Amino acid sequence: MVPVRGSSAPLGPALGDDRRDANVNFPTETAALEATMGHLHVEISDRIAVVTLDRPPVNSFDHATFAELASVFDELSAGREASVAILRATPGVKVFCGGVDLKDSPKRYRPDGRFEDGGPQIDARYHVDPGRIVRECFWSVLDCGIPVIGAVEGKAIGVGVALIANCDLVVAADTATFALTEINVGVLGGVRHTQRFVGQYLAKRMFLTGEAVGADELYRRGALEAVVPAEDLLEAAMQIARPISQKSPIAVRLAKESANRVESMSLKDGYRLEQDYTGRVKRHADSDEARIAFFEKREPNFRWE
Repeated sequence: MVPVRGSSAPLGPALGDDRRDANVNFPTETAALEATMGHLHVEISDRIAVVTLDRPPVNSFDHATFAELASVFDELSAGREASVAILRATPGVKVFCGGVDLKDSPKRYRPDGRFEDGGPQIDARYHVDPGRIVRECFWSVLDCGIPVIGAVEGKAIGVGVALIANCDLVVAADTATFALTEINVGVLGGVRHTQRFVGQYLAKRMFLTGEAVGADELYRRGALEAVVPAEDLLEAAMQIARPISQKSPIAVRLAKESANRVESMSLKDGYRLEQDYTGRVKRHADSDEARIAFFEKREPNFRWE
């Protein structure tokens, strides 16, 4: 059982509870793995993890959902079953994520550190820093050891936009819209994530007005990889995920890490760091295997070595 971060209550079975030993026999045909937790469903097949948000009616985030998502992506980082992940909501929804659960949020900010009257005090770290669990959720996606592809259907509001902004690539259904509505309910937040996603000027417009922006406009601005009918959304994400899943899993992880690190660097400093990462990846046998397979015109046999 996975404990809720900052609480003693269980979330459900951990992603790795029933998985095969991922440290041996790589590569093998990866059996489909389904781990059902309170508000997420996870399936791994052919080295692609599909993480589905399922908290009706609007997929809003309470403390448990923040903690659960953080735990799932931490597990994906620690494991070797998947080389890439897709983050989506249950197909057919009108709302990808409705933001923070406004009824739950005050519980996180109670000065007595209890979610309810008479209840136990939560972990002291979350008591003195109620925003910690939100950051842990976001950073579990941003810093996930494997690339994360966001697949958005319906409305992404507040937390939903910030969550997607932490993904490495994003596709959307033609029904998708994106909005920072915090200003409408007396709070603020999410603009820095949105600047990363759509650029500073559109992010500021969204932040100040609370108005929604459609998928077509974000595609025009280069924030989305594709805009497709809702029924084709998962396949659009899979078309990006499949080639990534065939690369050296070590190289993919180092590539994502290096890309994240150079994002805020100058050109010279960033490229210097990239050269260091080239040295890191070349020390692995899988690097030699990629090069040899290329010259021999065959599929590589990566062994996580």
